Amino acid sequence: MKLSLGFSPCPNDCFMFDAIVNRRVDLEGLEFAVHLADVEELNAAALQGQAQVTKLSYHAYAHCTGRYVLLDAGSALGRNCGPLLISRRTVSKEEVAAGRLRIAIPGKYTTANFLLGLAFPNARDKTELVFSAIEPALLNGEYDAGLIIHENRFTYDAKGLKKIIDLGEFWESETGRPIPLGGIVVSRLLPDDVKDRMNRAMRRSVEYAFAHREASLPFVRRHAQEMSEDVMYRHIDLYVNDYSVDLGTEGRRAVEMLFEKARTTGIIPDVKEHLFLR
Repeated sequence: MKLSLGFSPCPNDCFMFDAIVNRRVDLEGLEFAVHLADVEELNAAALQGQAQVTKLSYHAYAHCTGRYVLLDAGSALGRNCGPLLISRRTVSKEEVAAGRLRIAIPGKYTTANFLLGLAFPNARDKTELVFSAIEPALLNGEYDAGLIIHENRFTYDAKGLKKIIDLGEFWESETGRPIPLGGIVVSRLLPDDVKDRMNRAMRRSVEYAFAHREASLPFVRRHAQEMSEDVMYRHIDLYVNDYSVDLGTEGRRAVEMLFEKARTTGIIPDVKEHLFLR
């Protein structure tokens, strides 16, 4: 059976999906039409039900749980890996809280934007940009602050930009839980045995990546553009961990808490469906 599969060109996704794309593991008869796109483009496609299997932000998942169910494997979830709010000049948290700053965000439905709204509910002057365009926009003085994700957390300091707050640390201090950033979902319309096969293939792919780290390097490098190998692996090590192999009890509780926080603050609608595959 051939399924549409979407994920981002970021190193962590390419690292996890390399063994699936290059058929290094048993796919149990599954084949894939692969589409790589920015995370907010993937979120938009999921909200429209366009993909059968896709990476998406947990914030976006809250808006399409009727269409998709979350796999046990493939999540980006952990500690000390949250999005950063940065600026060109020194900015206090009080200035952000006052709601007068122009802020560039990597997408409305990113988990990063959810965390920004949770920490600073009055910060509403937001403009959506592709994540890689945020640093240049700040340096050009187009915005007062920017919300960065992915590898930008390794590059902003060298460009003279300053951290205002680590929103992952904010989440952990508020909840004590790891921060769920993104996960892999599969269409609820697919037969149960196909969902299970996809779940097993995803886990095998992540396990293979961990066991053969250098095997994925050509695939990761092909999509990492001008990123150095050091930054690529720092990116991978930050976002791919034991939770990526299996969410486990702690990971599931963190996802449930994210949804509960978002629901009680009115950021997402009530979710009636069971979130997890099993």
